[in-house]
This record gives sequence, C-alpha cells and structure tokens, in this order.
Amino acid sequence: MQPVFIADPDDPRVTPFRSIGDAELLRTRDLFVAEGRLVVERVLADAAYAVHSLLLNGPSRKALEPVLRRSGFDGPVFECATAAFEAITGYNIHRGCLALVHRPPVRTWRDIVSDAGRVIVLEGVTNADNVGSVFRNAAAFGVDAVLLDPACCDPLYRKAIRTSMAAVLRVPFARADALPAVLDELRAEGIAVAALSPREPSVPLQAFAPAMKGRRVALVVGSEGPGLSDEVEASADVRVRIPTTNAVDSLNLAVATGIALWMLSDVSAGT
Repeated sequence: MQPVFIADPDDPRVTPFRSIGDAELLRTRDLFVAEGRLVVERVLADAAYAVHSLLLNGPSRKALEPVLRRSGFDGPVFECATAAFEAITGYNIHRGCLALVHRPPVRTWRDIVSDAGRVIVLEGVTNADNVGSVFRNAAAFGVDAVLLDPACCDPLYRKAIRTSMAAVLRVPFARADALPAVLDELRAEGIAVAALSPREPSVPLQAFAPAMKGRRVALVVGSEGPGLSDEVEASADVRVRIPTTNAVDSLNLAVATGIALWMLSDVSAGT
C-alpha cells in the first residue's frame, strides 16, 4: 500500500497512535503496540497477528518495504518525519517504527500446557523488563508455555515485547488465577512443580535438574524482592535454589530464570 505522508502531528488519521502510552485504553480497543523494526517485522510476517496500522519514519518505511510486500499488508501505512513522530506519540524512544496490532484471541492455560514439556509460572512479576527477559530466556531454552498470575505485567506491553526481543510473540502464554490450585492441576497432569527460591530447605538446581531429564517440569518464579508467596511455595513439589557465594544472597530475576531454564533444558545437555 502507498504510504500516506503525515505533515501535521494533529492529523486525525493518526489519532490512535496518540494513545500508545495508555496501556488500559489500548486493551479496551483490543490492541497492542509493536515497537522497532525487529518486532514490527515479526508481527507482519506472523499470520497469528493482524496489524491494524503502521506509523513509520522514512528510513523505517524503506527498510520495511520488502516485508510489507511479502506480507500483503493492505492496512493504513503512515509516514512522517522523526520530529512529527515524537509529537504524535509523546515518546522519543520509538525507533521510528510503530505498529498497532490486534490482540490475539485469549487462550486458557490448560490449552497451552496440554502438551508442554517445559513450563514457567510467574507470580507477581510486575516489572515489564523482567517479564520481557523471562520470555527471552524461555525462547532461548525451549520453554513451551508461560503462565502469569493476574498481578503480572501484560506480556504484550510494548516495553515487555521490546525487552524480550519479540520472544513474547513466539512463546505461548496465558493468565492463570489461583496459582496453588493451578499447580495442583499441573501436578495431576504429571508435571513436576519446582519453586525457584533461596529459602531453605531447598535442593541445589544442579542436583535437581538431572532427575528431570525426560520429565515435564514447571518452574515457578516470583518477583524480585518479595519472591514467591508462602502459599504458592507450599504448593510446589520441591523448592530449588541456585547456589551462590556469600558475596550475594540472591540473583536478579532475569539472571536467575536464565540459569535455571538452561539447567533444565536440552541445551544444557548438548542436545
């Protein structure tokens, strides 16, 4: 489609892009924001996502032309100068490339774990960077599904997508209420439930991981600081920890989940 050049930041045709900072408003419209060329290329190339419209600066429009042709996208493509871009969106961190994308149909957690070998369950992870990092780790180490309790940050929040390097768009995820009951159901399905925690008593991951080869495992992770709730930890089969020196008492969430998922993955076994 021929791009429409926007000279006036107040042009009503780009009104939807003025709401990109209002996550709640976007959700009411069943939209999310894809930011940056890598992420926008992914949503254009993936049939699971329907792009609503694009706002691009000149360099981004030229770079995306081949992808736009291949995808057959026929929705609105708006082009504007970088200065107008910032005036429209209210942000200077946008990389000159934004897409409004229709949110995919909501999936149930039971649906996405039905044949999952590796699952990660998040409790109370409200930080977008942490959620994005977990998804990036999940994609790197073969996690099949991510479950998030209601308090967790929306994985389709633009900062979470950006931090994940678009992994949020590839790893299936779903919300899960009442995590203790959910963990009980996972266990009933033959999935071992391990709570990642520095608390004692706990099993070192290097001792736990070998016993899980060939088994289905759910790794349960809490937010930085508070960690997992007592109720959720008590619902796990085992508490596992990453041994560290006395110099620190814990690792940040992104690093800890990366180490744990690697140890539980086929990658760590060289397969």
